[in-house]
Amino acid sequence: MAQARIVSALSDIRAGQWDALHDGSNPFVSHAFLSGLEHCGCLREEWGWTPHHLTLWEGDQLIAAAPGYRKTNSHGEFVFDHAWAHAYARNGIEYFPKWLCAVPYSPVTGPRLLATGAAHRHRLLEAMRTLCGTDFSSAHVNFHSEPDTTFGGKWLARIDVQYHWQNTAGWGTFDDFLAAFDHRHRKNIRQERAKFARAGIGFRVIHGDEASDADLATMHGFYLQTFAEYGNHPALTLPFLRHLARAMPRSLVLVLAERGGEAVAGALCLRGGDTLYGRYWGASEHIPGLHFETCYYQGIEYCLREGLTRFEPGAQGEHKLARGFLPTLVHSHHWIEHEGFREALREWCAQETASVRRYATTLATHSPFKAG
Repeated sequence: MAQARIVSALSDIRAGQWDALHDGSNPFVSHAFLSGLEHCGCLREEWGWTPHHLTLWEGDQLIAAAPGYRKTNSHGEFVFDHAWAHAYARNGIEYFPKWLCAVPYSPVTGPRLLATGAAHRHRLLEAMRTLCGTDFSSAHVNFHSEPDTTFGGKWLARIDVQYHWQNTAGWGTFDDFLAAFDHRHRKNIRQERAKFARAGIGFRVIHGDEASDADLATMHGFYLQTFAEYGNHPALTLPFLRHLARAMPRSLVLVLAERGGEAVAGALCLRGGDTLYGRYWGASEHIPGLHFETCYYQGIEYCLREGLTRFEPGAQGEHKLARGFLPTLVHSHHWIEHEGFREALREWCAQETASVRRYATTLATHSPFKAG
């Protein structure tokens, strides 16, 4: 019989054990990425993030795991449940702490129930529900790639819209990609890109093993500046970027916009098996269109050069649609221990799902690509 254990530090599990539970195509669930967040100071209890990984063991063999966190708020999750917490509070019931299965600060779809087979994934879900019977109000599995049918009817399903680029047509170059656009959108993108040639801005795209420490520090500086401009707390540390460059050298991808040998903007991405994931960006100057070039067009160019078929540039942003990123549904599932609230929230989720699907359908009618 498999035994469930909570692990409070991923360093207590050997990397080979953890990484044997997934196929390696998604960098965010790798031992290197998740443990790096912990030992490089990116997760803080006062910010609501306490590692609480759920694992299943047969003797000394790890057979299943779910990256998990004890949450005392909803900071850095991107699946918004503030209305749920307020409803609990109005009824004198504690919503926090809750248990979250996710990748911190990363609204990126990927495997969440890491296991060698379906039976072990179902055992993980049973263990999640057991957690809620003792220490937590609820369990949440965010941005999962597992089929919805994995969870069963008592879990609440939610969806949202992101904007993803997919090379479904077999484009080989950026010009091939643009040829699929209608005239107006193609002209707009060409005009946007032409500005940088006239401004003398060039781009350097490097992997972690090609980045100098100065490159990493520059990118981290851009990241800090963006968070300061929006009044948010920056979670990622420079030691974490250095860790990624060492531990995941070909997964870390930096796009640096330079003029006269000096970086004026940068984007931080991670590369998976067939997908590029855009995560953070920043700039020292406000130059119209610089964000689109650094974060989107350079990423598409990279995918076309490297043979990647998907590019996920992050959450939200209807402006991505006109640049070839089409609406894509992302999924989460939620176990609510309180039966009364579970049934009340089921109707709430159903209404939200219908609204999101209508929104996605409307967005699809504004595709920049030629009809047919």
